[in-house]
Amino acid sequence: MDTIFAQATVMGRAGVAVVRVSGPDAFAIGESLAGSLPEPRRSAVRNLHGPDGSLLDQALVLCFAGPQSFTGEDVVEFHLHGSIAVIRAVLRCLGAFPNTRLAEPGEFSRRALENGRLDLVQIEGLGDLIDAETEAQRKQAMLGFSGKLGERVEQWRLDLIRSASLLTVTIDFADEDVPIDVTPEVTALLQGVMQGIDAEIAGVGAAERIRMGFEVAIIGPANAGKSTLLNALAGRDAAITSEVAGTTRDVIEVRMDIGGLPVTFLDTAGLRETEDSVEKIGVQRAVARSEAADLRVFLCEEDEKLMVQPLPDDIQVLPKADMRQDKTGAISGRTGEGLSALIQKIQSILEGRVQNAGLATQERHRVALLHARESLQSAIVMASGGADQYDFAAEELRLAIQALESLIGRVDVENFLDEIFANFCIGK
Repeated sequence: MDTIFAQATVMGRAGVAVVRVSGPDAFAIGESLAGSLPEPRRSAVRNLHGPDGSLLDQALVLCFAGPQSFTGEDVVEFHLHGSIAVIRAVLRCLGAFPNTRLAEPGEFSRRALENGRLDLVQIEGLGDLIDAETEAQRKQAMLGFSGKLGERVEQWRLDLIRSASLLTVTIDFADEDVPIDVTPEVTALLQGVMQGIDAEIAGVGAAERIRMGFEVAIIGPANAGKSTLLNALAGRDAAITSEVAGTTRDVIEVRMDIGGLPVTFLDTAGLRETEDSVEKIGVQRAVARSEAADLRVFLCEEDEKLMVQPLPDDIQVLPKADMRQDKTGAISGRTGEGLSALIQKIQSILEGRVQNAGLATQERHRVALLHARESLQSAIVMASGGADQYDFAAEELRLAIQALESLIGRVDVENFLDEIFANFCIGK
């Protein structure tokens, strides 16, 4: 196996840059550059020299002996001064060693998976953690990275193996001192697993919204102050504002952090009938994006009818509070009146939608859980049919176990790996 290396910190000038080396020759390469290496898990300052003896940099060096390292292999890290020239010089020297090459995207993490240091859900959680922008995303990613879903799946797997064993031993040793009717215990075990799987399936949608973010569309008639409201929410001039109706022609997006949740606000074209061909396209896009949004803020008068119908959770506020005597239920992007109340209401609604978020966070997880559930349901029905059906029930349990193992990356996941690791940075 090749020894791989890469810069593990962001490209460009910085105070410190970390270059990571992993593989069978990592320690030998480290000694060649640093002269000697500190004991594993201890740091030391070393002068790094190139093949010609020239001084490359003075660096902090750390070593991690496999299998007790991130990748499960011998790992050396060089904490360099963050000069672009220094980084290039060290990477150039590393690339000159035989059987050594630059790591591919996510290859360090992939080796951690292949060497049993992390399961696939933990790998996905690590990717989410790197990409996390808000507190809710960070917390959810840490749950995935912690391995809690893998622990839960392992307990389900043990329960299913116990159930399958009971069924199999009854089939194989029916004439010996083995209880014939194992249905009650098997059914209890399977129903317990089913309840856990159902809870995780129910929470995938909410967890996925935390990962991907919510879309909140601001909709209303032309010249209602939607762009001004968007600018007030964003704290900057994200959209052009004008007294001329129909100024906004396309959907303008602003991503924000609302109470730790990632939210993208959409400023849409004013909803009205128009003969202007360009504005008409804008209105069509506004309707389509509004209907697909997770939440809509209707900025219009109470009796005003628009092309989009409100849903139960949608919010309606009156426009231009700064121009009204009665400001009840009104908002103004110009003065900020009612802005805090609107943000709090949006946060409250979205927080309610993510309360049941579980450990399973992605569509891949949901599909694997659904396959396991389907097999479990069949196994329960067959087990209740008596000993003549036990062999069929045992086969369904085998399929359920296989589905759960695919969830954490033990079997049948090769087609997912390239896609998953392609989204990682080079040094991870």
